[in-house]
Amino acid sequence: MMNLVPGEGVPRRLGDQQLDSDPGETAEWLEALESTLLHCGPERARFLLEQLQAHARELGLEHSAQAFSAYRNSLSVEQQGAYPGDLELDERITSILRWNALAMVMRANHAYGDLGGHIASYASAAEIFEVGFQHFFRGEAGGEQRTADLVFFQPHSAPGIYARAFLEGRLSEEQLASYRQEVAGNGLCSYPHPWLMPDFWQFPTGSMGIGPINAIYQARFMRYLHNRRLLDTSVRHVWGVFGDGEMDEPESIAGLTLAAREQLDNLTFVVNCNLQRLDGPVRGNGQIIQELEALFSGAGWNVIKVLWGSEWDALFARDTEHVLLRQLAATPDGQFQNLGAKDGAYNLEHFFNQQPALQKLVEHMSSAEINALKRGGHDFRKLYAAFAAAKACKGRPTVILAKTKKGYGMSAAGESRMTAHQAKKLDVQALLAFRDRFHLPLSDVQVEQLQFYRPADDSAEMRYLRERRAALGGPLPARRSDVCPVPVPALEAMGGFALQADGKEMSTTMAAVRMLGAWLKAPQLGPRVVPIVADEARTFGMASLFRQIGIYSPQGQCYEPEDAGSLLSYKEAADGQLLEEGITEAGAISSWVAAATSYAVHGEPMLPVYIYYSMFGFQRVGDLIWAAADQRARGLLLGATAGRTTLGGEGLQHQDGSSLVMASMVPNCRAWEPCFAGELAVILEYAARRMLTEQRDEFHYVAVMNENYPQPSLPAQVHEEVLRGMYRYVEQQVSGAQGRVRLLGSGAILREVIAASELLASDWQVASEVFSVTSFSELAREARDVDRSSRLGQGSGDLSHVQRCLDGDAPVIAATDYVRAWPQLIAEYVQAPYVTLGTDGFGRSDTRQQLRRFFEVDRFSIVLASLHSLVRQGGVQRRVLDEARQKYGHGGADAPWNC
Repeated sequence: MMNLVPGEGVPRRLGDQQLDSDPGETAEWLEALESTLLHCGPERARFLLEQLQAHARELGLEHSAQAFSAYRNSLSVEQQGAYPGDLELDERITSILRWNALAMVMRANHAYGDLGGHIASYASAAEIFEVGFQHFFRGEAGGEQRTADLVFFQPHSAPGIYARAFLEGRLSEEQLASYRQEVAGNGLCSYPHPWLMPDFWQFPTGSMGIGPINAIYQARFMRYLHNRRLLDTSVRHVWGVFGDGEMDEPESIAGLTLAAREQLDNLTFVVNCNLQRLDGPVRGNGQIIQELEALFSGAGWNVIKVLWGSEWDALFARDTEHVLLRQLAATPDGQFQNLGAKDGAYNLEHFFNQQPALQKLVEHMSSAEINALKRGGHDFRKLYAAFAAAKACKGRPTVILAKTKKGYGMSAAGESRMTAHQAKKLDVQALLAFRDRFHLPLSDVQVEQLQFYRPADDSAEMRYLRERRAALGGPLPARRSDVCPVPVPALEAMGGFALQADGKEMSTTMAAVRMLGAWLKAPQLGPRVVPIVADEARTFGMASLFRQIGIYSPQGQCYEPEDAGSLLSYKEAADGQLLEEGITEAGAISSWVAAATSYAVHGEPMLPVYIYYSMFGFQRVGDLIWAAADQRARGLLLGATAGRTTLGGEGLQHQDGSSLVMASMVPNCRAWEPCFAGELAVILEYAARRMLTEQRDEFHYVAVMNENYPQPSLPAQVHEEVLRGMYRYVEQQVSGAQGRVRLLGSGAILREVIAASELLASDWQVASEVFSVTSFSELAREARDVDRSSRLGQGSGDLSHVQRCLDGDAPVIAATDYVRAWPQLIAEYVQAPYVTLGTDGFGRSDTRQQLRRFFEVDRFSIVLASLHSLVRQGGVQRRVLDEARQKYGHGGADAPWNC
């Protein structure tokens, strides 16, 4: 795995100080390899190496070669080629951007002191970004079809991106001066946030690790669109600039093998290897670059290392004995950080003078020349060569590992120092030193006042800046959301089977899949539906879709499936529509995000429908769901086998009692818990219409169950109330009733509520109303709005839907299959006594009946709660409650949430 080029021998193990027992023989082997490479080309050389490796395994020889190459640049000087831009202008523009980014953060903190911000990250990545902006990142060409590249920006570098937009005239000086001051309406957000700056940022990357996995699945979704012939995405590329410390996040590496397996050569990661996390070295006792090379190359990626700037080329050329390479290989990152923070004299003494051969290599160099040796991530020539090689690589994705210094240019104030990430302020002397180092045309007064600098419009810098972006299609980042609405078929046509169920038994999961199948056959909507499963499509009754629409696989199906003769056989196809992601909820939700943002990213509105075990949704990938919300995703999430008691035998690990509460906390997520198929059909049609036809920036989470039971028909007059969150399902009138209660039920427990209502009437002469609650969060949302309007004197005096339905003082008992926090969302808007029953605590394996009794959400527990409320209110005598306890066998066991 060593990167050999003609004329460059590489020792068998860099850093190994053992003497070669037969140097002559070693030289012959190396010369033979070099000769093959020189005369027969790299393919032949690689073939011979592979044959030797295979034969060595057959002979029983242990393979101990490192999974990474020498600690030097992957591309030789000969492979580098000429730099196509104006190097001097590129460097001058980068210096201006560094200053404006620095001034932006410092001005905000001088003014307010507590706004924060980051300087050091962009200082380390400025050249990386500018090579991309000046030479590679494609913008919109101005047509209807999206042509811009997708760029995921390292979040802590946001000030630098704002600084460039300021030079381009896209942001004003006033906006830069309002960095992190958004409430007044003209400020700039801290990190990339499409919700807060919807015309500027495309992807949120502020939560570490979310950007890398989303970038991979966006690149994959572009191929999906292309292979399904929905959109030509061949000219577009996905770039992700991430931090080396960020790669420790599990999500950062979760999709690496997918990218290689599907040959996503439209994807390039650039990892800014400044060797530092927030508090210290990424790998103080190791080498993160070598570790990342082993990781990415092992996953099948093309790896390009950009470690050393052009000033090092002469040193490597003279290093015929590889003494420099051995020393670099033996130096841990913690020491590299220390050397980076010190001057040339220190580096000379503590690195180059550590052994005579290395000292001899640099004996002609002064301390100042040693100090001028740059890291590769600050060298435009080296970076351009790496970016160009990445774009030229076919058949696999590429990662560029660019070595930089955190806080580059901040000298004693922060360059490569442990405190660099937290640096928000520099004293005047440090600012003047920064100006002098980057040759900025600023007076001392301008520096002290932290004035922003923009060259004259007719200056060489500004002309060059405009020319380069014009050549690449326009400014970045930029986000567009102008798409044509997509009509959604009429509810009766798609969901008539559910609206007129007439007692037919089915689960709401079955009803959802049946409606999905109808959507897929609709001429205009069908091609835009993207069904997604992590796994277990058969569990959710979706096996019929395998043949109907095919499972997406860019290679097609290169085998005969075991069940080829079955009507529900497994079918992969290059133009398949179903995305079956395997056992990766993080990957499946990332695919969903890519489809749910397609309207803005590609100008193609899609309807992704991701169905999964509800326990493995918000609880497992909540951060990715928040990222979806931030980038205004539009799509459906179906939490199947929902609730804590519907999936009896599976037990604690699979029983979900909290996802609806989590969904209710996401501002643009609408959360639903229907019990009946008719309710579900109304909700699904409503959600699709709002997202596709009305183009609302929201997504919908719908809980569906796997329990089969008779489904009633749904009267048309209650459809509107279903969507408001609650409607009266039935009323139990009792002649001479000794009390009256209102019972609220949702999802799986509504049927227990209905049964409780009947018991109250027959056994205890208590009248009741039963309400089906399809969404406690929708009820609470509207009630909050009404309450706020009244408080501010802006309302019309109307009551909220909750207040109208539950007016009066008759006790209200709400029972759900979720933790009590779910029905408690409306507690403050109910004036009558309000009791909630839920499934707080850990789950169990048992039957549904036993589980509901254990969690005290069964019909008998609901009766007891009703009678207890009436006793407390004075309408029923206590002996009636005692009789009910004895009749139903309830007596004093520990509460399930205390177990």
